[in-house]
Amino acid sequence: MNTKQVVAVVGASGNMGSAIAKGLSKGNYRILLRSSKTNATKSLLDEIKRNHLAADIEILDDDIELCWEADIIILAVPYTAEKQVAERIKSVVNQKVVISISNPINDASDGLLTEPGTSAAEELQQQLPNAKVVKAFNTVFASDFDQSVIQGQRLDCFIAGDDEDALEAAYDLVKTTGFNPVIAGDLSTSRTLESMQLLLIQLVIQGKND
Repeated sequence: MNTKQVVAVVGASGNMGSAIAKGLSKGNYRILLRSSKTNATKSLLDEIKRNHLAADIEILDDDIELCWEADIIILAVPYTAEKQVAERIKSVVNQKVVISISNPINDASDGLLTEPGTSAAEELQQQLPNAKVVKAFNTVFASDFDQSVIQGQRLDCFIAGDDEDALEAAYDLVKTTGFNPVIAGDLSTSRTLESMQLLLIQLVIQGKND
């Protein structure tokens, strides 16, 4: 009998966190939700259970307990919060897959907060040296989860990481949520992926202002 992988979604009540949790509920995972917004997380849980009666999903209130139980941890939090969460869970993520979805974009959306020659995902790997950090989901928007197929083609979702097993795990997650997973390269490729999303966000803003 195959044992379900346990996936923790930290920041589950946010736009991306809730979209990822809903997408994963269609797969054969045990899903653990965590967010500081208790009511919003409960509403998300209720919605998922209504739409997917067989979903194996629950809420846990403690980051450490959540990540201790999980095989894969998705940090669906902004870049500015990612380091704080990582510091709390550092002791319980050894050899676990930790997925960074954040984009280190400044408030003006005209540049990145990271120093040249690095990325948010690489910073996270330095902070969690015994975890297997993967970049994923940062090049898609929350609204894309509801329309991941356009004219018969699935939208690409890029993945970057250094560990083969971690990349495979992220690949399966991305596929379950409805996207076409594309392994773009090692973790340093996150620099390109984060810059790509900065450009996409700038184009969206420009389109709204035109």
